[in-house]
Amino acid sequence: MIGFLQRSVAQSLQGRSARVADLRTGSLRLVAITPEMLDAEHKSNGTELGRLLRAKLTAAWPPVEWEPHVYRIIQKQYDEWPESFGWHRYVLLEGGLGRQGTLVGAVGGFPRRAGDVEIGYSTLPEFQRRGYATAFALRLVEFLLEQDGVRSVSAQAYPQVQESIKVMQRCGMSFVGEGDDAGTVRFRRMKAEA
Repeated sequence: MIGFLQRSVAQSLQGRSARVADLRTGSLRLVAITPEMLDAEHKSNGTELGRLLRAKLTAAWPPVEWEPHVYRIIQKQYDEWPESFGWHRYVLLEGGLGRQGTLVGAVGGFPRRAGDVEIGYSTLPEFQRRGYATAFALRLVEFLLEQDGVRSVSAQAYPQVQESIKVMQRCGMSFVGEGDDAGTVRFRRMKAEA
């Protein structure tokens, strides 16, 4: 029965994408990444993605961390965990009324074991050290902790990447030990008890 329901949900992802609300925080708008957007970004030089997002893409897009395998990972997640649709977001800096937004980064959540969701985030270099990563990562963490079945949100980084450590701490995460890769550390925020 579960497999049938997952296939049914996966088949309706395209229709559902129109109903997933943007997340907002300050001047940032977090737009759910759809399979159509992934395909457009993967196949074009960004012009089609910019059209779909109604946003400007700078020459620095995509982020260094946004390697080709990321497309496959997100698509596989949508296929295997359709309930996670909306966990991956493009981040746009709004330009004000009637002005086009600019794509400044991306943030996403990946299901792990025991109700944990691991997040990753990236901001283009020209938009770093302005508080954007903290703002959009915190907004995603709050959104994820509202989802059924999510008990905690975690992230990992190398200790020497202090900017990432600070983002995790500002998102309310605490150090919990070693990360998955040698030399990394993991931080986690638990869902508040009701």
